[in-house]
Amino acid sequence: MTGTFNNFDLNLLRIFDAVMQERSVLRASQKLFLSQSAVSHSLRRLRETLDDELFIRTVAGMQPTARALLLADPVRRALASLEVGIGLQKFDPASSNKVFTIAASDSITTVMLPRILKILAAEAPRIDIVVRPSTRIDLAEQLDLGRIDVAVGTFSTAASRFHSDRLFDYDDVLITRAPRTRTVMTMEDFSNLSLMVVSLGGDHEGAVDGYISERGLARRSEMYDRLSYERACAGCAKVSRIAVALPHFMAIPALLDDTQLAAIVPRPLAAVFAQTYPIGTYELPYATKRFEVSSLWHERLTGDGSHDWLHGVIRRATGYLRVD
Repeated sequence: MTGTFNNFDLNLLRIFDAVMQERSVLRASQKLFLSQSAVSHSLRRLRETLDDELFIRTVAGMQPTARALLLADPVRRALASLEVGIGLQKFDPASSNKVFTIAASDSITTVMLPRILKILAAEAPRIDIVVRPSTRIDLAEQLDLGRIDVAVGTFSTAASRFHSDRLFDYDDVLITRAPRTRTVMTMEDFSNLSLMVVSLGGDHEGAVDGYISERGLARRSEMYDRLSYERACAGCAKVSRIAVALPHFMAIPALLDDTQLAAIVPRPLAAVFAQTYPIGTYELPYATKRFEVSSLWHERLTGDGSHDWLHGVIRRATGYLRVD
């Protein structure tokens, strides 16, 4: 390092953090409301100061060097602390134009996001929401780097650096194409069905009991209670087969056109589907586990006025699902 901390321009850290999050000088400049040339100039100054390239331009975007990766989390923590200290009392959702990024499965998005958007329309019309899939990404890393503000899902374990808030519980139900003549689904009826289930990477290396563990965070990947299903079917003369395993829920209603197919889905999602599609909903002929859905965020965001407000919005949007 050619300079000293005493004459270090701390504004350069905001540039570094934006490029680290966006992996693009253009997107970083848009995020900071600066010109591309201003961001490029600041990045050049920071490279000279730290005597490191920091980011290498590739076809996949600006890729961080080893030094940049080491700096990323401390810089994000420091900036978040400054934001809390300076802006805690100033957050006004009615006038804010913040963009919040939420990670969630398509199931949780379907039951939660419409109510979130209604709250935003009434109270925070300039705030935007970006939803990222909670699968196919390293969720813990994205939370650590500040690319995700909050994740909503079912987690079995979480490292101490993550804080959480229980939102609601749910169990599984069975849905079929309506109309159906039966009113109760017996085990005999169930055994004659071909099933659809959702698995969000349950065969991932290292997955245990339907959960994938990454960097101190274990998230649910098998979106049905497989253990209860297998126990119920054990010893049956005929067993329903899992004919289709999907990576998401949204294709299920269309696939139910095949009258031999049924699907095991979360109860709240079945209720949403029933508002739009001609489906029949049945209690499974065996008891299933209740799964807890929580919001999860990095500890550095606790106490930030804007994020406290966001957690409150999420809690209000899921309040109809809680049985306290």
